[in-house]
Amino acid sequence: MEETQQKDEEILIAALDDPSQFSLLMDKYQRPFLRLAYGVVRSHEESEDIVQEAFCDMYRNALKFKKQEGASFKSWAYRVVLNKAISHYRKLKKERERFTALEPAHYENLGVEEGLSADLDARMTVEKLLDSLPTDLQRVVTAYYLEDKSYATIAEEEKISLSTLKMRLFRAKRMLREFIT
Repeated sequence: MEETQQKDEEILIAALDDPSQFSLLMDKYQRPFLRLAYGVVRSHEESEDIVQEAFCDMYRNALKFKKQEGASFKSWAYRVVLNKAISHYRKLKKERERFTALEPAHYENLGVEEGLSADLDARMTVEKLLDSLPTDLQRVVTAYYLEDKSYATIAEEEKISLSTLKMRLFRAKRMLREFIT
């Protein structure tokens, strides 16, 4: 088995001089990578895109791969695909959430005015709930959930560590659940 892993790593490095060598790795890992990506995004088309992007990243970053004890090319490659799939899933999820309210089907059972009124009511409820939070929690919840800022950006703006930010978001969610129930 060690011989096969070494061979994968040798093929990766050899592919830098002869890109056609990389197709050996693609042929070997294409199907398992597709299964892995499909397990995350549940779409064949999206899975194919993810695997293609992952192979491109592996090729571009071939020199960054370092053989470490307990870590083979295979484990590195699976991690690349998994990270790519998770990032893609998160992106798809945000897009779906963002556009759901714009779709006509969203207002199908309501008149347009009723649908807009319901959205306004929901917005007012959210604002009222946010107002009930302490100011520091209110700022991080607004930045993360409403302004779609990353953890790193929020932590930098608030001048706090990532772990502090995560704890504030956790506390805010817990408080909001208590207000709702």
